[in-house]
Amino acid sequence: MLFVGDDWAEDHHDVELMNESGSTLARARLPEGIEGIEKLHAMIGSHTTGDDQSVLVGIETDRGPWVLALTAAGYQVFGVNPLQASRFRERRSVSGAKSDATEAHSLADMVRTDHHQLRPAAGDTDRAQAVKVITRAHKTLIWERTRHTQRLRQSLREYFPAALDAFDDLDAADALELLEKAPDPDSAAKLTPPARSKPHSNMHTGTISTTKPRR
Repeated sequence: MLFVGDDWAEDHHDVELMNESGSTLARARLPEGIEGIEKLHAMIGSHTTGDDQSVLVGIETDRGPWVLALTAAGYQVFGVNPLQASRFRERRSVSGAKSDATEAHSLADMVRTDHHQLRPAAGDTDRAQAVKVITRAHKTLIWERTRHTQRLRQSLREYFPAALDAFDDLDAADALELLEKAPDPDSAAKLTPPARSKPHSNMHTGTISTTKPRR
């Protein structure tokens, strides 16, 4: 199972992912809106091989588009009362001091140990049902993209490591286009300037060039 603490603000979310033993797997500050949800799905997808219900999210609210999107995606979402969160934090910390990072960590730990005492956020409203199919499809596609990218990274690490040095984002359109044309070091070395009309990678040297050929 995976436990997510989500400390939300007006324009961002500080999140932490935690495993069943209480170890922190990842932390991030995500923007509010669809971009942030997409990044959160990608984070979760890279750390779980289970299903939607194996992901538990703690957040100090039980309403709003963000909570609706998490619930519609199939995660178990718990709206944590701020007073509950404060008391939990005091139990685990001598000072009880609050910060963005400690709050996200505390919420993740809270759903890990005390989720049986928390109230699940409602997810069966008409509005939630209306967006559920699209939201879950969106999340599933992000999970699959993340896992395929991880597999690609592992394969390249074994026999074509220069490609990893050349590209920051393996799922970027230009990276995939170049890898299709040059899937190994030998074919990368044979690339000619006409094949590099777009920003390209000298994958056999591990460098990136953005120079376009002269007309």
